[in-house]
Amino acid sequence: MRLTTQQRYALQRSFGCTPLPAHEDAQSLERYWGERWGCADDVSRLRVCLLGRPAEGDDVFDDGQLDPETGAIVDPERLWYFYDQDRPDVGLLQRQHDGLADALCAEGVKVDYVETPRDGRCLNALFVRDAAVVVPGGAIISRMGPLMRRGEEQRVSAKLASLGVPILRTIHGSGTFEGGSFVMLDDKHVAVGQSCRVNFEGCRQLTETLATIGIETIVVPLTGYSLHIDGSISMVDHRTCVAKTWELPHWFLGRLDELDVRVIEADPDDDYLCVNLIAVRPGRVLMTKGSERTADALVRAGIEVVMIDFSEVKKGGGSVHCATLPVMREW
Repeated sequence: MRLTTQQRYALQRSFGCTPLPAHEDAQSLERYWGERWGCADDVSRLRVCLLGRPAEGDDVFDDGQLDPETGAIVDPERLWYFYDQDRPDVGLLQRQHDGLADALCAEGVKVDYVETPRDGRCLNALFVRDAAVVVPGGAIISRMGPLMRRGEEQRVSAKLASLGVPILRTIHGSGTFEGGSFVMLDDKHVAVGQSCRVNFEGCRQLTETLATIGIETIVVPLTGYSLHIDGSISMVDHRTCVAKTWELPHWFLGRLDELDVRVIEADPDDDYLCVNLIAVRPGRVLMTKGSERTADALVRAGIEVVMIDFSEVKKGGGSVHCATLPVMREW
């Protein structure tokens, strides 16, 4: 039977179309996407986290050569670099990475893995944080600054999609953005470090997307060739951060004060990655050995600290924050 125009219109009215509740509504996410995907801050209890385990095989990093100008071992063919005079100890990298996974599991976190190449390419892909950020309702996929890391975004996108995580946006066009330069100060404010890895257009696209869900983006210009803001500040509790204040502009420190964010000073004599940590629940963090002075300052401020050995991994230029991509926190 052929419906009349009036009948077709009546049929559509009976179903109704509505924009509300919004996509990121918690109950809507559970109903239509299976889980309350996303993170509304950087400190609420962590439920699901992605890692990227270093590549298998003991001989995959044989081709790297010491670059006298940078003091690092660089392999342009296989797309990795390593801040040391000796080649990576792959077995040690894997054991330390497994130690991170064990520490997360001990905190009740479900750990899943992004597939990493097994031919010695992309050592830096173990720093999965850079490939995406996850906010209330889903993920924003990065666009890496350096060509040597392009393609990591595709593997992380595929993994997130396989889990059922909505993809809210992929940074595109001439924009560049990396998740290591992103910190959620609270559920309404994020800070993004603009740097040699994160350009104006990437910040603009990110700001536009977050504004849609009621989050303000504070763009913080980083100095020199600083890569990411997670080398300068990390959240450790609701309205509490640890920071290298000497690396952040005074106006941003003033903005933290306006937002009632308490600042715990990092120790300048500690490891340069001392604030590169992850909160597994409010007031409890995982951080790495070599940061004991800063850890002591955190403990004195009432923060619980779990220390892990990440010495070999850190030679790749990142630490615990860089190596973890939170996919779901309680919110």
